[in-house]
Amino acid sequence: MSAIDTLPPLREVIATHQLSARKSLGQNFLLDLNLTAKIARQAGDLSTCDVLEIGPGGLTRGLLSEGARKVVAVEKDTRCIAALNDIATAYPGQLEVINGDALEINPLEHLTPPIRVAANLPYNVGTELLVRWLTPPEWPPFWQSLTLMFQREVAERIVAQPGSKAYGRLAILAQWRAEARIAMSLPPGAFTPPPKVSSAVVHLTALPEPRYPADASTLSRVVAAAFNQRRKMLRASLKGVAPDIEDRLIAAGIKPTDRAEQVPLEAFCALAREVKKT
Repeated sequence: MSAIDTLPPLREVIATHQLSARKSLGQNFLLDLNLTAKIARQAGDLSTCDVLEIGPGGLTRGLLSEGARKVVAVEKDTRCIAALNDIATAYPGQLEVINGDALEINPLEHLTPPIRVAANLPYNVGTELLVRWLTPPEWPPFWQSLTLMFQREVAERIVAQPGSKAYGRLAILAQWRAEARIAMSLPPGAFTPPPKVSSAVVHLTALPEPRYPADASTLSRVVAAAFNQRRKMLRASLKGVAPDIEDRLIAAGIKPTDRAEQVPLEAFCALAREVKKT
């Protein structure tokens, strides 16, 4: 197996710094540096971009070896800082490490546009971070693209189409404002320790403006209500959204007897516009 840089293999780094994976932090380590470099390449040409990474590790080296202009890595686990500092030394001026919780800090003051996000996200915070990145106060967002590792089940929910069991709020949020695709899949055995499920890398490219016009907060409220009771007909699941919801559904071109998983993105946006008229 060829090396991607002059640093020690990841198994040696983990042993040297005693970095056993912590379940409480959702940690599963990718030790194959050729694989992490392949994941980094899914993010495209990084030579003119700053990259935000959450939960750094092997992917950090992949991003740097693939020529990222700068990587800002947010790491909550203080045990990992020494190992990350070794990487920073090997790539002078290209890696900045922030010790903190990705859900609580704002890394943007450390980044210069254009910005891309690439991360083997900890399983316990991955979905929440994605939703935050997809629902900023203003659009376009700070990021050009997101290249993110998820459990396969979450990845399938992001790219799901109407009529499938995976289709829901996450698909609507992702596809309304971004192009989303599964870039590659990884088996449990690619990780240490192996998780119980397969994983996948999702690549999302921000659209310059939403695919269909709608008020973001109204759309979010309508979609949440619809999928929170996805087995019910929409006239029932959405009755709390507007007193005349059946009329508004019909005006949006949706049958009141349809269920949420049958409604395409464009129709949900039309419904959000009708509800906004209230």
